[in-house]
Order: sequence, then C-alpha cells, then structure tokens
Amino acid sequence: MKATEMLELLREFHRDKLLERARHVASARVVADYDFNNTYQYVVAREDMHLRWLADAILDLKGELDESVPPDSERSGKGAAAERSAIEADRESAQRFIDKWRPRIDALPNARHRTMLNVIVGETLEHMRFFDLALAGRTDLLGRRADGAGTGGGVLASRWVGDITK
Repeated sequence: MKATEMLELLREFHRDKLLERARHVASARVVADYDFNNTYQYVVAREDMHLRWLADAILDLKGELDESVPPDSERSGKGAAAERSAIEADRESAQRFIDKWRPRIDALPNARHRTMLNVIVGETLEHMRFFDLALAGRTDLLGRRADGAGTGGGVLASRWVGDITK
C-alpha cells in the first residue's frame, strides 16, 4: 500500500469516527437518564482520544485534517422513547462502522496503523455493548454505585453546553 493510499484510508476512517462522535454528542443531549448519559460522556471522551490518534497519524503522513462536523448527526425528542431511539440508532451505527472497517484493517500492511485502527474498532465494539446494555435497561454500564446511593434523577439540560472538543 502506498503512503498516499494509507493517508486516504486514515482520512476516511477519521471522517467516519468524527461522524460517530458527532452522533454521540447529539444523543447525549437527548438521553437524560443519568447512567446512560454518563456512558455517552465516557464514549465521547474515548472518541476524542481516537480522533487525536488519527489526527497524529494523518499529520505524520503530511496529510491535512478535515474536522468539519458531518451532517446527519442531530437527534431530537424528549422522554424515554427519544432516548431509546437515540441509543438504538447509535448501536446500529456502531455495528455498521465495525462491519465496514474490520475487514479493511486486517489487510493493512502497516502494523502501527493496523494496531491503532484495531484498538479503535475494538473500543467501538465495547461502545456497542454499552448501547446493548442500555437498551436492556441495565444501569451498571460503567460500574455499580454503593447500595442505597441514587442519582437524583436525570442530568441537567445544560450538561452539553459549548464545544467540548476545545
């Protein structure tokens, strides 16, 4: 694989991961359940790291980044039905991402980039598992709280204010 082909593959992967992140930020604005929203916060934080790794790899190959926010990432609605719809959409999107990239990564000759992309796909698989658990109603996605401890309800509406990438 030529360096230009590797660069284009990394840029495409970066665009796809940027879209996933934008969708998850939009979902976090809809998902008010405390446990599920905290899981989205975790997922977005990991995706920020994934995007940093990808940016570094692209810049190392003398490529340019396209960090424009992709269209089609907004969610709307309120209540349990909107939350469920957002989580289902994110679960399906994660599956499509994994299905698209797993076979392409396995064929990469560059071990460094192949390993990095496999880690990202593996963590995307973990995120998909979180979405499955949320859809099943599990609240211990990121761990269990002490007996008798509660959340006090949902998250504040202003939790996602501003651009969290800066």
